[in-house]
Amino acid sequence: MSRKSHIFTSESVSEGHPDKLCDRISDAILDAFLTEDPYARVACETFATTNRVVIGGEVRGPQSVIDRVEDIARECVKDIGYEQDGFHWENMKVQNYLHAQSADIAQGVDAAGDKDEGAGDQGIMFGYATNETPELMPAPIQYSHAMLRRLAEVRKNGTEPKLGPDMKSQLSMRYEGAKPAEITSIVLSTQHLDPDLSSTDVRAIVEPYIRETLPEEWLTSATEWHVNPTGKFVIGGPDGDAGLTGRKIIVDTYGGAAPHGGGAFSGKDPTKVDRSAAYAARYLAKNVVASGLAERCTLQLSYAIGVARPLSIFVDTHRTGEVSEEAIEKAVAEIMDLTPRGIREHLGLNKPIYQRTAAYGHFGRTPDADGGFSWEKTDLIEALKAAV
Repeated sequence: MSRKSHIFTSESVSEGHPDKLCDRISDAILDAFLTEDPYARVACETFATTNRVVIGGEVRGPQSVIDRVEDIARECVKDIGYEQDGFHWENMKVQNYLHAQSADIAQGVDAAGDKDEGAGDQGIMFGYATNETPELMPAPIQYSHAMLRRLAEVRKNGTEPKLGPDMKSQLSMRYEGAKPAEITSIVLSTQHLDPDLSSTDVRAIVEPYIRETLPEEWLTSATEWHVNPTGKFVIGGPDGDAGLTGRKIIVDTYGGAAPHGGGAFSGKDPTKVDRSAAYAARYLAKNVVASGLAERCTLQLSYAIGVARPLSIFVDTHRTGEVSEEAIEKAVAEIMDLTPRGIREHLGLNKPIYQRTAAYGHFGRTPDADGGFSWEKTDLIEALKAAV
């Protein structure tokens, strides 16, 4: 039974956060490989610190892309907007340590004879959906992303030139039962390029945009605002704090409102079930909720390296289901091929669609015409209803 009242908090970070900058570079390199070869294998990690970016990992794809890695990294940093003394897209040093994929891993993953393509690693993946927002996402993480996305827009289009690329947000939501009732606190820390700006000055800049993105009925006179609570945030990005690919996995998913399997997404091609099966789990959970079979749904998949079919499928509807969880588990296995190849083909994942996922969440986004965010479609509703 749901608690009558509780407060839940989630956070987000902007594209200029050091970890997200690294996710962006890793996914941009992945997209470059998939543009040249849709079946390239990529596991790319990025590390960033003061005026230095280090890239490493295992790949199987065109040498022409490996030769362009430095240019790709600089393009990402330039687009994000770093032109400061301690981190500048033009002056930073880029080191490229990408090398060939292990033959031992390749033989387990590749299809051969009557053996289907296996999972790129063992692991567990979770998908989640809830009807508390139109995007079927938990409200705290969905609106933490929305605040930063809006501030990035006005920074990059020149409307608010005093804002810097590095930002963090946090939103605390009071729930009545299982439904959002009010925002109890908002935290926003943003880099600012004018060192003379006070916290009050920064709040005056950002508050109108934050209010634009949040449902008016959830903001009250009691909502606490904490804008740049340390008082000053001029040194930002990798000059202020080192960054690393895959260090914001809760920001990438459900803000802590649902379990996470542990594997990061960015820089991994879709043979890696850490990524593709997590997308499939979200896709299935979202369609379960969209079809009215449950108000909330958590779905877990598990895999073994080199084995095609999932070892287990688990569904929890948190006592909101209209049918049994066992019936939903059976139905999702019937309506979608959950082998790595089946997931990739169903969702069209062998495309350069990943750089756009690197900031503001992999879920709760609008599907793109070119196949981006295909896992956010709700096109399984009728199939699910028929299967149960």
